[in-house]
Amino acid sequence: MQSMNYYHSPIGEITLTADETGLTGLWFDGEKYETRRLGAEHKEQHLPVFDQAKQWLEIYFSGKEPAFCPPLHLAGTPFQLSVWKLLREIPYGKTTTYGALAKEIAQQKGIARMSAQAVGGAVGRNPISIIIPCHRVIGANGDLTGYAGGIDKKEKLLAIENIAVIK
Repeated sequence: MQSMNYYHSPIGEITLTADETGLTGLWFDGEKYETRRLGAEHKEQHLPVFDQAKQWLEIYFSGKEPAFCPPLHLAGTPFQLSVWKLLREIPYGKTTTYGALAKEIAQQKGIARMSAQAVGGAVGRNPISIIIPCHRVIGANGDLTGYAGGIDKKEKLLAIENIAVIK
């Protein structure tokens, strides 16, 4: 069973979900794919992982890079898991492109190329927003494309990290 909790961030309400292993979801209310992320059985209750996630978020929203990560429990396809692993490797205060991620995945798989659109689909289905920093992925020309929480939230998250955005 999944447990739920909430966090009031400076840029919007956040829903957190977890199971006995770790955090399973973190998203802004109204985010694309939001209801897909909730299991059939879930209830609002307190778990220690929620305290850890909220502490992480407090540090992040204060403009600092958290030095720890709460326990995560990711569920996805092998391809999605490989993309989400790469997202976690994007340094705080830096961005990358869908194309660069696709190139990295292709190298890992030993293939000539990987579709940036396929990578974008996996990035968009990232279940643990912010902690797994999908907001740090931008379009090849610097455009702020494809953030399930909304481009306005992506802009604000990048600003917290002092990343200049092109408008």
